[in-house]
Amino acid sequence: MMQPLAGVTVLDFTRYLSGPYATMILGDYGADVVKIEHPESGDESRHMAPIIDGHSYSSAMPNRNKRSLALDLKSEHGRRIARELIASADVVVENFRPGVMARLGLDYESAHALNPEVIYCSVTGFGQTGPESHRAGFDIIAQGMTGFLRMTGEPGGEPAKFGVAINDLVAGMTAATAVLAAYIRRLRDGSGQYIDVALVDAGLALTVWEAGMWFGAGVEPQPEGTRHRLNAPYQAFPTADGYVTVGANNERLWRRFCEQVLERPDLTDRPEYSRANRPANVEQLVAELTPILAARPTSHWVAALDRAGVPGGPVLGYADALAQPQVAAREMVVEVDHPTLGRMRALGMPAKLSETPATIRLAAPLLGQHSREILRGAGYDDAAIDELLTAGVITESPVPELVKETT
Repeated sequence: MMQPLAGVTVLDFTRYLSGPYATMILGDYGADVVKIEHPESGDESRHMAPIIDGHSYSSAMPNRNKRSLALDLKSEHGRRIARELIASADVVVENFRPGVMARLGLDYESAHALNPEVIYCSVTGFGQTGPESHRAGFDIIAQGMTGFLRMTGEPGGEPAKFGVAINDLVAGMTAATAVLAAYIRRLRDGSGQYIDVALVDAGLALTVWEAGMWFGAGVEPQPEGTRHRLNAPYQAFPTADGYVTVGANNERLWRRFCEQVLERPDLTDRPEYSRANRPANVEQLVAELTPILAARPTSHWVAALDRAGVPGGPVLGYADALAQPQVAAREMVVEVDHPTLGRMRALGMPAKLSETPATIRLAAPLLGQHSREILRGAGYDDAAIDELLTAGVITESPVPELVKETT
């Protein structure tokens, strides 16, 4: 079964999370992703905990479906190899600080001169233009500069970070979708183009409700805990043994919630709890609903919500979230064979394509695992590759023989 991006070559000059997440998505859909890494240290995420048998389990997550070329871009020969690979690539993705790739002679202008059809994507903290473009921008910096730290957490509490690296991840998703859009255009007219993605821009693009509040009414978003900014009740409530989420935000669901779940039809007659007034009176509403929901366990309320057709569910820890039968049925936890870690668990594919599904064809590579293979494909013979190894221009990490025999 041919995947949608089969035959597409992606040169991946990325590290940490935003760029690798973008190229992982492309690799999941069949692209041949060649990850170019420093020959000694590799992608910095290779040193992140947990380290199992000398390899980072965390780094393995966003680097599946890639081949690793350990290449010294500070050497002229290394840069020459990179240019040769760019000349025949379909896509280049990098997430260095602005100016780094230009100093290496591997920026978009240089790449376009070699390959006018190349699609070149840069992912940075602040983008390639503007007064902040020169600054380094990790996820936490972007969360602070998009207002996220000020709108997350409990009312009146300290600034709080998202539970995941939201700006990194959404920047990676933005980059991947932009690459696909550019590739569709190239299929029509054969032209390449440059894509500039910033963590701050990608994060701000998520604030659609918040932008409506600010642009329309001048209301700046504040921390709401688990509450919705515009609807109520739409949040998590404590139960006798945990928490339950309730999404009874429109009038139909509100009536079902009161009448069939809480068995409190009188609440629907209260003018302060009309659809228009519930958000403004959310403090009073929560104070009234909390003792009712706290009287029984989560399982009782989840079953009652389901019977009434009101959206709701338990509030799970991550271990329980991954152990759900629904997650298993959707194949969101899968197993892959890693060159040294052996059989390992990983996250599955969130989009289910009926005819060309995304797959995990390769576990995350060892540093330089495919250096020889990639250079052979670029026309180098083994003698030339051995010279590059001796000179330190490349390194390689062959797969252990035992793993070769068992996978």
